[in-house]
Amino acid sequence: MNTPWDPLHRAYFNGYALWTYLTTPFLLAMDGMRVEETKPWQEGPETWRVLRAYFRGSIETHNLVQDFFFGEDLLLRRHDYSVNIAGGFAAAQLTSNYTEADGIRLPTKRRAYTRGPDRRPIVEMLMVSIDVSEVQFA
Repeated sequence: MNTPWDPLHRAYFNGYALWTYLTTPFLLAMDGMRVEETKPWQEGPETWRVLRAYFRGSIETHNLVQDFFFGEDLLLRRHDYSVNIAGGFAAAQLTSNYTEADGIRLPTKRRAYTRGPDRRPIVEMLMVSIDVSEVQFA
């Protein structure tokens, strides 16, 4: 995707996006957040629980309503949102390759794809690729 962004626009987007990604699922418990469980999602042989989060307007994020998909082990598998800052396209971000730091498990691999009308990621349309390594908390 091409955007008319300058370095400041990209820094703004990267900053709020990474904050959302790195604080999930803790951000779902913040004051002012409303979360509800919606219909489970079938992904291959797995059934994922889906939490719909309603962000308050004072939190910078992709959009105010986002879905978070959790596996049986309660680890995040997928994160759906619309990227309002880039025209509102629907995205599905898949998370995997978990690591543990100070007792907290987090995904080290994130791949965001355009999402089709069937809510499935269009894997030929990779939008964002994030790999995290050497995680530690101080």
